[in-house]
Amino acid sequence: MRVLITGVTGFVGRYLARALVDLGCEVYGLYRRRASGRKPEIPGVSLIEGDLTDLTSILFALDESSPDVIFHLGAQTYVPRSFIDPLETFRANCLGTQNLLEAVRLKDLDPVIVFAGSSEEYGLQIVSESQYERLLRKYGVVYPPPERIPELPISEENPLRPMSPYAVSKVYGDFLMRNYHVSYGLKTVVSRAFNHEGAGRGHQFVTSKIVRQLVMFKQGKIDHIEIGNVNAFRDWSHVKDIVKGYLLLAEKGRYGDVYVQGSMRTNSVLTYILLTAEELGYDVKAIKTVRGDKEVKSPTELDDSEMFGVRFVKTKVDTMMLNEELHFDLKDKGIYIITDRGNIPVIFDPKSFRPSDVPILLSDTRKIERLGFKVEHSLGSIIRDQINYYLNPENQFIS
Repeated sequence: MRVLITGVTGFVGRYLARALVDLGCEVYGLYRRRASGRKPEIPGVSLIEGDLTDLTSILFALDESSPDVIFHLGAQTYVPRSFIDPLETFRANCLGTQNLLEAVRLKDLDPVIVFAGSSEEYGLQIVSESQYERLLRKYGVVYPPPERIPELPISEENPLRPMSPYAVSKVYGDFLMRNYHVSYGLKTVVSRAFNHEGAGRGHQFVTSKIVRQLVMFKQGKIDHIEIGNVNAFRDWSHVKDIVKGYLLLAEKGRYGDVYVQGSMRTNSVLTYILLTAEELGYDVKAIKTVRGDKEVKSPTELDDSEMFGVRFVKTKVDTMMLNEELHFDLKDKGIYIITDRGNIPVIFDPKSFRPSDVPILLSDTRKIERLGFKVEHSLGSIIRDQINYYLNPENQFIS
């Protein structure tokens, strides 16, 4: 099988390429020339220089690769960056997707095209009546209004309420993929993958920020951790699980359809910090705010009770936050993690807070499970892989 991957040099692209090479596929990867002029190297992959915003270069890439399957991962994927330069994000993600589909149509090719959508497309999902009232006070309107509360877990049928330029660009690509199926008969399949992490995740993403800083703290290179909103809940998967989902959708996905990918669990950014500290050998006794007015003992105590109709593993602080018994904001200044080896200061960085944020994501993966998908990695295994990556001093450096 001949495969073309756009965004092959990215975090997920490299994992996907490796999996396809191991399966014996003939793999081609589209990459954009770097400012240094140096060509990347990915073992077993034939690299094609091109730019998704240039239709002609995509046409040439299709000539060279003649793909049976295209995995369209190429995009500007960093949400905070999309707030700073929305036009860059729309050019790469909207025009880039349009060019790829149009190139396939103009060439009269017939590959399966798997599109990397995003859980960010869902944006605001309503957890409780009180949260809904707060959101209405903050934004004035939540559209479309919820038909049920809570709206979790999130399936393919949940309303789309994108909260960033990046999320809007992915909604555009999502609908465009399905339109090219119904209008021109292209074999498109949309994946809406929830957050996926692992060794090599970009330094700027929150899980990498957490793990990198905590590794450096343990090594005595820094004396505190800086982070943004610790209340945000995300459905974190291992990148290897998501890659298996992409392969499954290319083989068994129904053309013109949408599939949610995720772990069907949700945990807070704070929990990711605390579990990372524990994986690094710290015995976490308690947490308390810098101001000292909030304290939780045994914050990492685990339970797998049912919430939102789903049974999943979460920490004590997760449960408290989900039950609206605990919340942190900039006025708290930060948190001290109290451990057997002393305190770990976690300082809230105002610059890391987004203009508008997604409070919680929790996937409903039952549709893709019917194709044979199964989650194989725990949250702890994701964190361990990231720790092993950052224990290498070379990977701690940010150019």
